[in-house]
Amino acid sequence: MTMRLYDSQAQAFRDFVPLQPGKVGIYVCGPTVQSSPHIGHLRSALVYDQLRRWLTYRGLDVTFIRNVTDIDDKILVNAQGSSEQWWALAYRYELEFTAGYQRLGILAPTYEPRATASIQEMQTLIARLIERGHAYPAPDESGDVYFDTSSWPSYGALTRQGNGDMEAAADADARAKRDPRDFALWKGRKADEPDSASWDSPWGVGRPGWHIECSAMAVRYLGAAFDIHGGGLDLRFPHHENELAQSTAAGDPFASHWMHNGLVHVNGQKMSKSLGNSIYAAELLDQARAIVVRYYLGAAHYRSTIDYHDGALLEAEAALERVESFLDRADRRLAETRFEGSGALVVPAEFAVAMDDDLAVPQALGVLHDTVRAGNAALDAEDLHAAASARGEVLAMSEVLGINPLSTGWSVATDEPAMVALTALVERLLKDRETARETRDYNAADRIRDELVAAGITIEDTPSGAHWSFD
Repeated sequence: MTMRLYDSQAQAFRDFVPLQPGKVGIYVCGPTVQSSPHIGHLRSALVYDQLRRWLTYRGLDVTFIRNVTDIDDKILVNAQGSSEQWWALAYRYELEFTAGYQRLGILAPTYEPRATASIQEMQTLIARLIERGHAYPAPDESGDVYFDTSSWPSYGALTRQGNGDMEAAADADARAKRDPRDFALWKGRKADEPDSASWDSPWGVGRPGWHIECSAMAVRYLGAAFDIHGGGLDLRFPHHENELAQSTAAGDPFASHWMHNGLVHVNGQKMSKSLGNSIYAAELLDQARAIVVRYYLGAAHYRSTIDYHDGALLEAEAALERVESFLDRADRRLAETRFEGSGALVVPAEFAVAMDDDLAVPQALGVLHDTVRAGNAALDAEDLHAAASARGEVLAMSEVLGINPLSTGWSVATDEPAMVALTALVERLLKDRETARETRDYNAADRIRDELVAAGITIEDTPSGAHWSFD
């Protein structure tokens, strides 16, 4: 089956055909490192990690670029009035983003360029736009350079907006603009800005505008034409609209597909600082195991809005534990019987159909849980061939989704003091229970079992003895 993806520009599903057979180039707008990452940043990064993992499973060679915007108005503003340099502040928050991505099991990009490392490429792109008549230096000697939106008839193509529908660009003073919609490509240095935040250019000392950064970096690392440009829905306008306009006006074909993931709400409300309802990445990841957080953030369709609420992580924990319990049970039974083979690591056809259909992860998870139920039924019936096959399929599907509990990245550190103590206590109680059963003291055996169950521990009696797991 050919993979279909929803193209935000066409506002329709389109067959995904890589520009180069066997290879895929993806550019995703990464963070502007002005403050700590929140739950929305994690969700967006996770969406494109799922896409990348599926394309890789399908045998494609994926080049995945996710940038870091490390020079921006907000970064400079947030560094003002403190002893911390703007570049130190940006790097500090960049490390927080990286830590959040790593805890969530998001694969490192093929390359993660910082905007400040591509200033020359940005200036070259601006010069091309001026030469083609699509950009102009401000006449007020401010050093600003603007994109001339009226010179590009296709401006608004991404968001289907006409001239009268668009808001005025708010990224620079309008006094030197020919049209309020014109946006800054280069910003002349202001008197209150540090010298370290500016670079020499043909138009004066200054720094790049936000939009030109991604256009230059995408082309630098993926070429003038590449397969997929992704980002959050909130970036469609003005950021992605402006990227598309300036890149195509400069003569670059740019992205073949545009993808946008949905946002995250909290208890039915959009997250915002003014409402005080922002949930930061570190806060969320401290509420549950990281693999559970990943399951939760990745369970909805990528274009839908997630509504975070109390109990959401508990639901994800319960769903994931069903997968973990089956894999644990299957591994033990196959080992006990010395069954040869553990199941081919191949996803079922129904899972592949779902993932090829615009990354329909909810349907794919349905296949995963159906396979878990079938595997447990096979174990109950002592059909070890079917159980092993289900095990392999479950591992393959969970690996694609990044929630394979047997992956070393998710394993619980058994040498942690709390885990060592818990294991010793539970094993001692199970030994006491076994002794009570051998001496026919069934009341004592039942009492020990009930105490463990009440503590959230599941006991499974097998021919090789009792095994325990977290409920």
